[in-house]
Amino acid sequence: MIQVLVDGLVAASFIALGVIGLSLIYNILNFPSFAHGDHLTIGAYFGLVVVLVIGTAGSIGVLTFGWPLIVATFFAAILTGLLAQILDRAIYGQLRRKGSSRITLIIASFGVALMLRHIVVMFFGPDPVYYSFAIQPAIRFWGIRITPNELVVLGVTAVMVVGLHLFLSRTRLGKAMRAVAENPSLARVNGIDVDGVIRWTWLIGAGLAAIGGVLFGMAIGMQPFFGFELLLPMFAALIVGGMTNIYGAILGAILIGVAESITVKYFAAEYRQAVSFLAVIVVLMFRPQGLFGEKE
Repeated sequence: MIQVLVDGLVAASFIALGVIGLSLIYNILNFPSFAHGDHLTIGAYFGLVVVLVIGTAGSIGVLTFGWPLIVATFFAAILTGLLAQILDRAIYGQLRRKGSSRITLIIASFGVALMLRHIVVMFFGPDPVYYSFAIQPAIRFWGIRITPNELVVLGVTAVMVVGLHLFLSRTRLGKAMRAVAENPSLARVNGIDVDGVIRWTWLIGAGLAAIGGVLFGMAIGMQPFFGFELLLPMFAALIVGGMTNIYGAILGAILIGVAESITVKYFAAEYRQAVSFLAVIVVLMFRPQGLFGEKE
């Protein structure tokens, strides 16, 4: 059972880094972006491009990657964040200024998702690609089997989550983001640069998604549709944890990740995503605001 929990936490790491941005966008911009899963994909492939440019040689100890992938992760986060800002200015921002409804923004995000997905296919093809083809033996202790790369995934995710908490609670920008999420009009009256907060929301949300995408590619491999396949668990985590509570969304990611791991272990991998559907249905029936959310 401990092995199932560990596998679930690894799966939850990818979901959590994606759902953070999804929660930020929903709370600050008031719509769920269906293109957010593809930010993970774009980030992973940005990382691949940077790795190919600066070289793939080297490794750190027992890990299958070296400093090129670390540098690539940084650039992938920045580039994906900037791309998200450009898309907001070109598409979502234009719709907001015209007073478009939430459903219009959601449909626009579907279009952006399809565009990003097929751009990846156009340049990289539909087949899986990897940062490294090195075989990595697993570490075994206390009856647990885990690879060093998976330990990196858990460690980086933990650092990102703690860093996000400190950012939101201790920094001026983080407090401004929380104020805009509570009441944009009141925040603007009090001198907060709402447009600036929106730009940072896309940069941070898409940047964290890109880091999640690179970690996914490093631990598992990548293909153009993996971000789309993670979108359902991300939305499930957001709904289960609470649409209005970013920390609840992170806890929701852990619950969904562990539930999927249990399903794979005791049933079949084909039923993994059914768990996400079931979790969403149950929560919407008995607690529509989510386990840790508040009624809107």
